[in-house]
Amino acid sequence: MKFFKPFLIVAFAFSINMSFAQDRGIPVYSDYLTDNYYLIHPSMAGASNSNKLRLTGRQQWFDVDDAPSLQTLSMNSKLGTNTGIGGILFNDTNGRFSQQGAYLTFAYHLMFSRSNIDLNQLSFGLSVGMVQEKLDETDLNSIDNPDPVIAGVTQSDSFFNVDFGMSYFYLDFFAHLTVKNLIPQQRQIFSEVFETDNQRQYLTSVGYNFSKLGSSWSFEPSVMLQLREETRESNVDLNAKTYYTTSFGRLWGGISYRRTFDGAEYTNDGLGSVESQKLQYVTPFIGINFEKLMFGYTYSYQANSVVMSNSGFHQITLGFNFGEDRKRYKCNCPAVNF
Repeated sequence: MKFFKPFLIVAFAFSINMSFAQDRGIPVYSDYLTDNYYLIHPSMAGASNSNKLRLTGRQQWFDVDDAPSLQTLSMNSKLGTNTGIGGILFNDTNGRFSQQGAYLTFAYHLMFSRSNIDLNQLSFGLSVGMVQEKLDETDLNSIDNPDPVIAGVTQSDSFFNVDFGMSYFYLDFFAHLTVKNLIPQQRQIFSEVFETDNQRQYLTSVGYNFSKLGSSWSFEPSVMLQLREETRESNVDLNAKTYYTTSFGRLWGGISYRRTFDGAEYTNDGLGSVESQKLQYVTPFIGINFEKLMFGYTYSYQANSVVMSNSGFHQITLGFNFGEDRKRYKCNCPAVNF
């Protein structure tokens, strides 16, 4: 039974990561912490006082073939006083499964303060996306003993869906609520026996930016919760981020801890004892805003005893802020002041 434990380790590790990497649409990682909230919250389109262009690249496990990877290109800007628009292109691959797609976003921002100096804003955003999924089964079937369930070809399916989000900013406080995949859609490349057509997912996050008058430093703790409606899978991100303002922009960095509330069961050493393990990510990140440019780096380490690889997950974010800068608010509120 010596072969049994390595097989279980591989199966367990892939089952954990597939549950997060095969989200319908853009997987939710920690890239929102690198000045990229629009990537997960459509209500952030045009919320900042400058237009934002962001390019991200994420790679898991450099020592594992066909490991999960994600690339995104996003842009959002404000039109006039109250409206914002945005767009996202993405490519997500995970072994034999891949998905590519595009989202278009319209947002509306209600300002409750008497001027644009003090921040009191409620925002709404709607994203419409088109996604194409592919599942490569070309070399899975045996000629001598074919499996009728396996088609032996690259299966493909396309569908559209809608995300809706709300954001509220009051001085240095912020809160977001987003519902992803509002419309039920049955994937054709997966059996309906194993997967529901309800892919609805809820994201909510809150945070506050603390600073002292006249200080160049500020500290921003935040929390994000995720919940999948059908399966009741859920997890939480506990984030701590620090900013340092300079004459040319800002330096920032922090750490994020993600933990699922649901454990995956596995057999230990083939002895029949069943153990449970909850997914845990520890993610430090650093970045810089230099005038109009932005650079961020994120590293995620899976803090579990049973893992596919210890090489971790690496992500780079490149950004460019363009257009006419609007008057800054008196608060720090980095998500809208930069």
